[in-house]
Amino acid sequence: MFDALSNKLTGVLRSLRGRGKITEDNVRTAMREVRTALLEADVNVEVAREFCDRCLEAALGTEVLKTLRPEQVMVKVVHDELVKLMGPVDTRIPFVSQPPTIILMAGLQGSGKTTTCGKLARYCLQRGKKPLLVAADLKRPAAIDQLEVLGGQLNVPVHTERDHQNPVRVCRNAVNAARKQDRDVVILDTAGRLAIDDELMAEIEQVAGATRPHQVYLVLDAMTGQDAVTTARAFDQRLEIDGVILTKFDSDTRGGAALSVKSITGKPIKFIGVGEKLDAIEEFHAERIAGRILGMGDVVSLVEKAQQTMDAEQAAKAQEKMARGTFGFDDFLKQFEQLQKMGPLKSILKMIPGLGSQLDGLELPEEEMARLRGMIHSMTPKERANPDLIEASRRRRIARGAGVEAQDVSGLVKQFTQMRGLMKDMAGMGVADRMKMTQGLAQSGMLEGGRVPRKTKGSTKYQPRKREQRKKRRRR
Repeated sequence: MFDALSNKLTGVLRSLRGRGKITEDNVRTAMREVRTALLEADVNVEVAREFCDRCLEAALGTEVLKTLRPEQVMVKVVHDELVKLMGPVDTRIPFVSQPPTIILMAGLQGSGKTTTCGKLARYCLQRGKKPLLVAADLKRPAAIDQLEVLGGQLNVPVHTERDHQNPVRVCRNAVNAARKQDRDVVILDTAGRLAIDDELMAEIEQVAGATRPHQVYLVLDAMTGQDAVTTARAFDQRLEIDGVILTKFDSDTRGGAALSVKSITGKPIKFIGVGEKLDAIEEFHAERIAGRILGMGDVVSLVEKAQQTMDAEQAAKAQEKMARGTFGFDDFLKQFEQLQKMGPLKSILKMIPGLGSQLDGLELPEEEMARLRGMIHSMTPKERANPDLIEASRRRRIARGAGVEAQDVSGLVKQFTQMRGLMKDMAGMGVADRMKMTQGLAQSGMLEGGRVPRKTKGSTKYQPRKREQRKKRRRR
């Protein structure tokens, strides 16, 4: 979401690098460029101006001009101000001691409100709660069907009343039903409109008055930019919302809503939707998002994703095989399938500190894995377990089975053998040493099989590292 903004901010801050001493004018110039980058990201004008003023004041107050590494201090200043801009946020849902906890979901049509209700129900299930979904969006019949489908996928009951058009009555009956069914969380999926109007607001106010929700969450589409902030302000004036859930956070939108909504409305972003699946919801942590924007990675979120999707027993077996140097192609496929559950590969790699900038312009096509999978499945069980058995005649047979060239199989086997050796070396390292080694490999090009990515207009080409080095020496 923040790729364009991240590239510009890191570029501005990088321009201060290498200077033993900088002037106040250098800092002011850098902050003007930061403000331009924020405005291009669709951040509110007043928010961008106040943010840059605070950064400038903090930078001069910490005597950036006298430090030996001014760019590092500036990164910290900008990071801290980004955290203040988006936070603080308490992502916990305050479940009441005398259930049920009533959560009212509001928002415009197309914001992903109904899907987010399903995601929130799954989130509650993971915390030992027993949610009840309520189909109170009676203006759009498909919303009732959609919520029933989501409830069926989660094995969560859905309260519906199709015989009338009174959402207040539906919600009141649902709360009573939750008490009888021993359901401790009630999630009300209210109606939306294409735009804010008095009828919509009056209806939601009536529902809120009848059910007295403990939490009111506004679902906003991140792709609407500053319109999302305007919508949040309008809903807050009528409902007094407790927080915002920002959907489509994984899109290529510019991110202005995420950076502006807290400052304009005073209401925090509680959750972000990062995909269409029911598990694609994350708690919003300002410090982690600030780290992603500045290219500092997000190791904590990466570890949390891994804990949620990875099979601990399977991971332990893989770790043992890595340490012994017996990690095979079957193990590789199992690990990659679990990695895919965490999301797009490029998004996962960007969470590793130091790798974000290395991935700019580099394509990591997911379809390439289908090709690799075809080659691996064309191998015999013995060959997958022991790639050293794959000599010339076997490579030709595997290539015919997968519909590729023999040299493609050779390249796969060679890279896998190198990777297995690196895994064996890394198995005995601590987390910090592994991270340093991963960053070093990425910067040296070894993660690309000994090739360094070279960016050209419209495509990404590769050349062997030694050839690149020879060319650099000739240019000198």
